[in-house]
Amino acid sequence: MKLDLEYLKSHAAERAELAPPVIELSNLDTLWLQVTGTLCNLACLHCFISCGPKNNSHEYMTLEKVEESVETGAKNGVKAFYFTGGEPFLHPEIREMIEVTLAHGPLTILTNGTLIDEEMAGWLAAKFRDSAHKLDLRVSLDGITKDENDALRGRGTFEKILAAIGRLTDAGLNPVITATTCHAADAAGPEDPDKVLGSEQARQAFYDFVRSRGIDAPRVKFLAPFKIGREERRGGGYQEWERLAEGDLTACDKVALQCSSCRMVTSKGVFPCPILVEHEDANMGDDLEASLVPIELRHQACYTCHMQGISCAT
Repeated sequence: MKLDLEYLKSHAAERAELAPPVIELSNLDTLWLQVTGTLCNLACLHCFISCGPKNNSHEYMTLEKVEESVETGAKNGVKAFYFTGGEPFLHPEIREMIEVTLAHGPLTILTNGTLIDEEMAGWLAAKFRDSAHKLDLRVSLDGITKDENDALRGRGTFEKILAAIGRLTDAGLNPVITATTCHAADAAGPEDPDKVLGSEQARQAFYDFVRSRGIDAPRVKFLAPFKIGREERRGGGYQEWERLAEGDLTACDKVALQCSSCRMVTSKGVFPCPILVEHEDANMGDDLEASLVPIELRHQACYTCHMQGISCAT
């Protein structure tokens, strides 16, 4: 159900007193694992978890914890696994974790790509070919020029990411390229809106750029920014009216949200989704099976998920 923004703005105070929507877990289709916690080799300005080289608020998961979580997830019907962080390829046991997970189901790894050398690309391609379940990668790139990308991800990352994408494609893989719609071209301001990835013109230019790198059938995901973590400091936080209340969502809306079919396992416990891991009040405890209960959408990031139609698949 589409929400009326003018109504939300004019009734912000009274809506803040309303109970949040409650989401039942329809099925545990997707299990996320924060294998490297909040540790990352980059410190991107728009990261909604504030990951970086010095942020160990969530530590590495152990191989044993990953294996236990994957087995529990598979027992409870999980159809797809996702590795995230931080940067998953920092983990010294990432290969073992990949093998353990692929024994139980399809795996997608979210990565900045900068640690994928030729040998790793070849190893991943071999797993893609030989495993019973599908291995996929999502590589983050925030712009089609060095200036656009590096303003968010750090100096020199544009070339490193493109090199990694090239290694993966040369090895026979076709990674999904993900881009956040708040990339550095936002600095161009409203007088040049076609440079912002939210515009159709800019999205088409992004597709064309990926094709120009030798990828004939590009797979691209454009992601909305969440105004939390480091992105809150970069672009500002949520307005008071940007929240959900009971009655805002239809039954179909609720089932479409990723938290109706997923959980996120970290070294600190289980969370409803990969977005809220720095919100301690979203921690559901250490037991994955005990977390399969209804949740309240009381965090403002939930507003972005609904308004942007975000699910694990999208």
